[in-house]
Amino acid sequence: MRRNSIRWRLMLAGAVAILITLTLSAVGLSFLFERHVERVAVNDLAARALTLAGMVENDADGVPHLTDPPPDRLYRQPYSGHYWQVSLGNEERRSRSLWDYRLTPPKDPIPPGQRRVLALPGPQDERLIVLEQGLLVNANGQPLPLRILVATDRTAMQEAKRDFVTELLPFLGVLCALLLTAFWAQIRVGLQPLSEVSDRVLALTAGDRKRIGTDLPDEVVPLSQQIDQLLDQRDAELTRARHRAADLAHGFKTPLQALLGDAEKLRVQAQTTVADSIETVVGSMRQLVDRELTRARIQSDRNSAEAKPDLVINRVIKVLKRTPTGADIQWDISGDPDLRARIDPDDLTEALGALLENAMRHARTRVTTTVARHGRHAVITIRDDGPGVPETALKHLTQRGVRLDESGEGQGIGLAIVTDVVDAADGQISFANADPGLSVEVKLHAK
Repeated sequence: MRRNSIRWRLMLAGAVAILITLTLSAVGLSFLFERHVERVAVNDLAARALTLAGMVENDADGVPHLTDPPPDRLYRQPYSGHYWQVSLGNEERRSRSLWDYRLTPPKDPIPPGQRRVLALPGPQDERLIVLEQGLLVNANGQPLPLRILVATDRTAMQEAKRDFVTELLPFLGVLCALLLTAFWAQIRVGLQPLSEVSDRVLALTAGDRKRIGTDLPDEVVPLSQQIDQLLDQRDAELTRARHRAADLAHGFKTPLQALLGDAEKLRVQAQTTVADSIETVVGSMRQLVDRELTRARIQSDRNSAEAKPDLVINRVIKVLKRTPTGADIQWDISGDPDLRARIDPDDLTEALGALLENAMRHARTRVTTTVARHGRHAVITIRDDGPGVPETALKHLTQRGVRLDESGEGQGIGLAIVTDVVDAADGQISFANADPGLSVEVKLHAK
């Protein structure tokens, strides 16, 4: 997929957005899970704190004191990660799990009836989450503060979070794959109208359509309308240019004819040299005028035109056989009679007429023509058995843009018109020595 492809850019942007979203989701979910686990742990510690409050009993004199705690293995194993510490006035009791370690909460006491969550170091420098519960106990009518600290190691919470993330990642990977697949399908469906426009442009090039049309999704219609307007403007401009060229060429014909009349008058006056010079110049100018008239007749709308090369060849050869030179030539014709080329029939007649006439003029006894389909092209080959063309001149003939009538090899202005016709039809023409003779290959788009 190319870097400047819209599909590649959308897919890359979508993939980056999905990966960022899933990464943020994983971070957010792990944070929420950690908060949830911590909330559960705090609630459990609050319940244990209220249980430890039952350690307070009054003696026979009604003085409250701390008794033995409820039995719990977690608090009897040294450094088990579960600890408690209860202070009643100046009396303090700690869980066996603390061993000789004492929790050091903030010095400011918590108000009675409230609780707070603390982060304190443990006996082995582990991180503890500690719930501090403040209560008041009645001591013969006097309030006695009761401070309960219940702690648990955060390691278990961190392990739970790590296990949660580990189990979450495969699901996020599957979700990422599903989202990428869905996004790819969305891009494919969303860009399908652009593929339709591309297909219609190819149909325009192949001559299967005259315009793109507006039977497309609303978002693509402005583009298709602009392209159709450009095509309309191009055809209109080509038509105007063709008319201007024809008018200009016709405008030259009358002055040239007048010059020929003047040359004839000079010849009558025995000024033969001047008359010959004028006629030579007028002849060259008339060739150029005839060429421009032919070029002006070349059709601008190539897409809807079609011609049968085999039929055109037979029609041109039938005319050439009526000439003295053509009557002495053996014409070999072969090819597909149903093959159609994307070119105006009159333009093809103009081009093949010049090529066949040139082959007839240089042939000794035989001219061979073939018409065949090569892929999407109709290939017309014309070969004579004459002397051919020098290799140095042949290289110039195959160069694009070189005017064949300027090659100096006697092909004349007709072959230059052939080049114009083939170029206008978006075709190709090539020359090669056939030993003997010259072989000309014209390649046009097949219908």
